[in-house]
Amino acid sequence: MTTSKPLPSKLPHALTLPPKWLSLYSNFIQTHQSSVTQIESALRSLTYIIPGRFRDAELASESLHSSIQLLSMYHDTLLTRALSKLPGMPGQQSPHNRYTKFWIAKSKFYRRVATVLAIVQYTELLWEMMAKRKGERTRWRVIILLEVIKATCRLLLLKITNARPLVTPALPEREVIPDEETNSPPPEDEEAALEAELEGRSPSPSQQNYKMKRTGLSLPTLPNPGDISSYLLSKVLTADDIKSPSTLLNTMPRTALLAETVHILQPLVYAIALSRSKSKSNWQPWLLSLSLEYAARQLRKDRDSLQTTALEREQWNKRGWAMGWLAMRGAFYENVTKGFLHSTSERLPGLISGVLDDYLYLWDGYYFSTSSN
Repeated sequence: MTTSKPLPSKLPHALTLPPKWLSLYSNFIQTHQSSVTQIESALRSLTYIIPGRFRDAELASESLHSSIQLLSMYHDTLLTRALSKLPGMPGQQSPHNRYTKFWIAKSKFYRRVATVLAIVQYTELLWEMMAKRKGERTRWRVIILLEVIKATCRLLLLKITNARPLVTPALPEREVIPDEETNSPPPEDEEAALEAELEGRSPSPSQQNYKMKRTGLSLPTLPNPGDISSYLLSKVLTADDIKSPSTLLNTMPRTALLAETVHILQPLVYAIALSRSKSKSNWQPWLLSLSLEYAARQLRKDRDSLQTTALEREQWNKRGWAMGWLAMRGAFYENVTKGFLHSTSERLPGLISGVLDDYLYLWDGYYFSTSSN
């Protein structure tokens, strides 16, 4: 009786495959950044215009939308990691990205909390849709739980950054990774240079692309004579470019810290008040939310010891525009905006009216559909 030889174990080889695949995927994302970004935008736009998106297939389409957002966030992480390995000047990054990258590199806890906050923001409407199928009571419990998680994350970020204002988003935004094609002239310049050569004229300085013989590297093209000022200004470092990333936002005094805390807790207070209201047309929750946001902005103005930075002004402009979503929420929407939008939908062409009706169905029935936090 012959004994069969034990087969060689394939487990070690199988364990090496996932990291290898992830590495290949990461390299693909980095080398095809523009194509990946276009595909993400196309898929994200498709989820907005799918007929009946918020009716028959609302859960499936919102699942697709949330998945695209999460995948895009993962791609941002890969591209940020690749970009951090490239040599570059601070001025090539936005103040927001310099600030958030600083705290991600300094504190792993900041990165984890900011990631959790982003995941909740990308999936909150999906969780609400799933909870609504279990009943209104379950739906409001899930809404309040998600608002508690977001408020907790923001308070933790406030603590980690030593009482500095919150930035939106808390993670770095996507940046373009320069490649070899960046130094090559655009197609229109190549055509103009070819036409000049055929006509016996010398190409203009902006159309010339000098290539060094020994290294093979191409020098950047010269600007057009009329754009020299803007070209030089784009190369000048500003005061924020040479600042330390931690100083792009100043530490807040007590009054401003109280205002920031009120701003963080405002969505939670509004959700609790709205869940206890018996009617959507009740003005009390909406007025409470507006009062808290207004109080936060008024308290924030008392900053004699704090000099406003460019990044801080940018974030406060974002918050000012975000207050416009109050017109799509609560009693103001039910008593004012809703009637106007429904009457407008009746006068629009069929295709546009159908898309607007789908959004009206979303705004009528879901809390997070108009959330700006």
